[in-house]
Amino acid sequence: KCHVYDRAAAPRGSSCRKLESLYPRPGWVELDPEVLWSQFIEAVKEAVEVAGVHMRQIAGLGISTQRSTFITWHKRTGKPFHNFISWQDLRCAELVNSWNRSLLLKVIHFIFTVLHFLTKNDRYLAPSSFTFSTKQASLKLSWVFKNLHEAEEAAKENNCCFGTVDTWLLYRLTKGSVYATDYSNASSTGIFEPFMKCWNTTLSSLLSIPMSIYPPVKDTSFNFGSSDSDIFGVPIPILALVADQQAAMFGECCFHPGDVKLTMGTGAFWNVNTGENLFSSWRGLYPLIGWKIGDEVVYLTEGSLTNVGTAIKWAQEINLFTNVDETAKMAQSITDSEGVCFLPSCQVSVNDPYSCASFMGLKPSTTRNHLVRAILESVAFRYSFSFKLNLLLCFLPLSPRRADGGVSNNSFILQITSDLINKKIEKPVNADMSSLGAAFLAGLSSGLWTDKEQLKKLRQVEAVFEPQKDSGEYKPAMDNWTRAMQHALQHW
Repeated sequence: KCHVYDRAAAPRGSSCRKLESLYPRPGWVELDPEVLWSQFIEAVKEAVEVAGVHMRQIAGLGISTQRSTFITWHKRTGKPFHNFISWQDLRCAELVNSWNRSLLLKVIHFIFTVLHFLTKNDRYLAPSSFTFSTKQASLKLSWVFKNLHEAEEAAKENNCCFGTVDTWLLYRLTKGSVYATDYSNASSTGIFEPFMKCWNTTLSSLLSIPMSIYPPVKDTSFNFGSSDSDIFGVPIPILALVADQQAAMFGECCFHPGDVKLTMGTGAFWNVNTGENLFSSWRGLYPLIGWKIGDEVVYLTEGSLTNVGTAIKWAQEINLFTNVDETAKMAQSITDSEGVCFLPSCQVSVNDPYSCASFMGLKPSTTRNHLVRAILESVAFRYSFSFKLNLLLCFLPLSPRRADGGVSNNSFILQITSDLINKKIEKPVNADMSSLGAAFLAGLSSGLWTDKEQLKKLRQVEAVFEPQKDSGEYKPAMDNWTRAMQHALQHW
């Protein structure tokens, strides 16, 4: 997606391109780098045209991209060694499980647990419970150097570049003259040390990943240089690189410790601003760098859920409904799901790449409305579970709860979530907060806005969902769903 914003942060023009994933083998998920590049350029040009402005009038470009999807390429020729390997890719699932069960990782856990006990330094808390995940780039990057001889040889000659989507786009926009990433994207790869704010040498050595491949890490709001004039007709300053969830956090103006953002998209993400303190936890929450602007470094903690928007899209593809807008009305047309439960492929506390989604409690009387309601209820149940986990482990008063993403347009999900957590949830006018966050960061770098207080005044709230029912009214349905989840987890 590409949006052109004016000084009032109102969208002047937008363009969207659908990038199809490639599935060369079962479990593998890739993106064609040349298709991604051409779609990106087309989207920028169309958005500017729709906005009715000229490229010369663009003050700066802010780029928000999907996290942990990466590529490697030859430093001298620019030729990729492979397609983008998506964060959804499962080629390393066996390796992830093997590492997580390994004696070496247990020894690492023990050492850092002792260090944390002796020093009380939170720097040792994260590695004391660290586990690998298929969503991270770490083991997939290790796979590249073990399986692609060309990349391995280039790395030995210091001719191999590694980059997430932002780094690749920056490299291409500047025709190879700028090679960098920002702290938000780097911290999302699983191979960056957020406490020390540098690439993790110990982990890289453990996984046989050459340190020479990593790009320099710059501030999130920063002048990265300008696009080559051949691309858009004029050079355009590139003034921000930011990972999508951190961008959405910034777009929602969650600038203070305890501010909470809930993104409801393909997956779902609770992010909590922990200020200048990098928060680590033993259970299910991941520490990230939100953004770095000059001397200011803001940290986040994150809980994530998979297959949220994906499940709703799947239901549409098998004709449970024709339009996503219908789903809230379908769910509200019945009093309950009649015991039907939709079980997603995993929960916050589960990291099993082989788990699969399923329905339980189907009966002859089950209708499409029951199935749809069960899917939407499962989303709300998982949100509330994740939120309460954040509340329990963050030791921070959690203040505004701001929702964004495509699924946030579903009033049924937002209302149940508000009831279950007994908190207000604000939904903005513009659900696409990642692009707005990138625009805010680029605007700050260009001087279009001088401080974050100006950005707060630009926030526009479309709806506020307040608790209407006692959470106890959902207890029978939630208990039924929890029992079904527990039963399913025993067999996955």
